Amino acid sequence: MRSPGSGCHTASMDPREQVERFSAHNYHPLPVVITHGEGSWVTDIDGKKYLDLLSAYSALNFGHRHPRLIEAAKAQLDRLTLTSRAFHNDQLGAFAQGLSELTGKEMVLPMNSGAEAVETAIKTARKWGYLVKGVAADAARVVVADGNFHGRTTTIVSFSTDPDARDDFGPFTPGFDVVGYGDADALRAAITPSTVAFLVEPIQGEAGVLLPPDGYLKAAREICRENNVLFIADEIQSGMGRTGKTFAVEWEDVVPDMYVMGKALGGGIYPVSAVAADSDVLGVFKPGEHGSTFGGNPLGAAIGTQVIAMLKTGEFQERSRVMGDHMLDRLRAEAPSTVAEIRGRGLWAGVQLHPGQESARSRCERLMVDGVLAKDTHETTIRLAPPLVIEQDDLDLAIDKLLKVLH
Repeated sequence: MRSPGSGCHTASMDPREQVERFSAHNYHPLPVVITHGEGSWVTDIDGKKYLDLLSAYSALNFGHRHPRLIEAAKAQLDRLTLTSRAFHNDQLGAFAQGLSELTGKEMVLPMNSGAEAVETAIKTARKWGYLVKGVAADAARVVVADGNFHGRTTTIVSFSTDPDARDDFGPFTPGFDVVGYGDADALRAAITPSTVAFLVEPIQGEAGVLLPPDGYLKAAREICRENNVLFIADEIQSGMGRTGKTFAVEWEDVVPDMYVMGKALGGGIYPVSAVAADSDVLGVFKPGEHGSTFGGNPLGAAIGTQVIAMLKTGEFQERSRVMGDHMLDRLRAEAPSTVAEIRGRGLWAGVQLHPGQESARSRCERLMVDGVLAKDTHETTIRLAPPLVIEQDDLDLAIDKLLKVLH
């Protein structure tokens, strides 16, 4: 048996080699090693600068190291980082009140990752179904949409339709019904007396920034209301200003029964997630029935409170609307024939390539060489999610370089 560390020369290893050697291979990152970030720009270990058009899948809506958020984090690090929920801390109350006011909901339940928030929403809906709606024990069902991406836990991948997410991870958790995304009639047909919730992304991010037909969210909201079913909006990627509204459901004037939030709620600094709903929904929990050691911790709450305050001004949503219109207009007007479709809303776009040509991954690699970072999905889509703080000159520079690799 080797002694600890024998044969391991980590000090001289390239960071990419270290990840390949010591980390599970559950990601396929672009071969760039980032060491510094500020605003829309990042710098690699060789000093080369790149424009970040991914924003950590929308976790960095406010850019890298936003001064206001860094200041809040540093101040809290000097005071208190964790108590668990066994005790109160002096930051959670302000965070909960701020998020309640931002969402217009009476209660919030804080967690850490987006997947934890989705799991919380599912547990809430089931418990609500049994205690409030009167569904028979263990019979609750949740309707979800084809092509969904809500996380990677065992329960969540149980209702995924992506083979990469599902294969070899069974047996799967029962209680879910899958319907076509954007198909209100299919939703209506799937609802039974045992249905407790409809869980949906207002815009499907991982699927390639797919927008549903106009009126779909409003119709789904009404179908849920008519059938006493909770409408749960997964705004983990689409929320926090990404689409030009605080939440993407606002584009159809829809108010869900429950918001699921994450990613940018932590300012790109710390994992913060939450669900928000009225007391007749979230009030079903009693002490000891759900929780998290780190959920609602003072460090995350202090950062989240600043995120909420920044969103309340509306300036980031406005920037996303204006800059997003500019980005989408340019791409639609100037994209070459290799592009089948440009989808998007706000500063969020999916560049859909025609099949049978150079892959989206290969084009992202060439784009990286030219100093712009984006990410592929499903082989034929390039995802774009620039930080909402990006300057127009920088955005135009990135678009120019993207158009070059699209030819």
